[in-house]
Amino acid sequence: MSRSHPLLLLTGVLIMTACALSLADSPKTYAESPQYADGKFRNPVPKPPEGFAKTLRIAWNFFFNKPAGTMPATALPVATLTRAQLLAAPDRTLWRLGHSTILLKLRGEFWLTDPVFSERASPFQWAGPKRFHAPPISIEELPPIRAVILSHDHYDHLDHAAILALAGKTETFLAPLGVGDRLVDWGVDAAKVQQLDWWQETALEGIRFVATPAQHFSGRSLSDGNSTLWASWVMIDGDTRVYFSGDTGYFDGFKTIGERFGPFDLTLLETGAYDKQWPYVHMLPEQTLQAHLDLRGRWLLPVHNGTFDLSMHAWSDPFERISAAAAQHGVSLTTPVIGTALDIRAPRADTPWWREVPELPVEAVAAGG
Repeated sequence: MSRSHPLLLLTGVLIMTACALSLADSPKTYAESPQYADGKFRNPVPKPPEGFAKTLRIAWNFFFNKPAGTMPATALPVATLTRAQLLAAPDRTLWRLGHSTILLKLRGEFWLTDPVFSERASPFQWAGPKRFHAPPISIEELPPIRAVILSHDHYDHLDHAAILALAGKTETFLAPLGVGDRLVDWGVDAAKVQQLDWWQETALEGIRFVATPAQHFSGRSLSDGNSTLWASWVMIDGDTRVYFSGDTGYFDGFKTIGERFGPFDLTLLETGAYDKQWPYVHMLPEQTLQAHLDLRGRWLLPVHNGTFDLSMHAWSDPFERISAAAAQHGVSLTTPVIGTALDIRAPRADTPWWREVPELPVEAVAAGG
């Protein structure tokens, strides 16, 4: 396993195959990007070095020493959605569809982040992290999508089957550099794809979309690490501002984003698949809370949790820890049941629904759940 990608085995998301997925030839814009050097994209602050022995130990523990409680014993509660409900909803409504997949209704159009609808976050549907719950709505039932907004190319954020199913009903795909080339390589019409570097922006239907920095990595096989860029996104609809983190470790970029584009009405911040052993690429919940403060957010909605088993923590731990941190700092937190509608401008505090869901015994985890 490459020393530069210790999480390829850990997350279970990047189940390895020796076959590299092809990318279109690198356009000139790659070389012009400040994030691109020596044929790879990179973070401004280099990743601390990790020895092979530590990487192997973490991977071994992930696969063979999983603690109890990383999966719920039953499917999570989900509010089933219909196209009619979506069409009848008012503007500035949001629905969390699972993991980091968020549907927003803005200016009468629908916008979708990191769509993952497959049973498993994996290159194979017979192995890999399996969903805790079904999506609240199918891709077929979704209304036309004005734009899909992508943060990076990991399997739990870029679902090949979902992209192909969405291609015919989506007008635009917004992606970081290189990720758009993947889509075109998969057969998405190049005219529908816009690729952005950090701090670049575009406007659709009068809404500003800004690709902003994140501290993460990319790759879908052993041989294509960091060949595409990763990003967070700022969405500005008149006087309404939403921030979507994608995947990221905690870094000083949050303060810069907050200074340039805040305050935000709602931050959709990664809170899951974390561990003290890899804080560089995934935030601990307390770091998520600090990122929200740095961004000058008003309400916080924690995402990247409650759908896949991608770490060593209990599946409900992200909700418990972010709830405690938010209460300690007086931060307004919303944790809606998957599929329920949320008013972006006036979110609500939710009951701790996750406490009513049983946890899966460790014996079942060892047997494959």
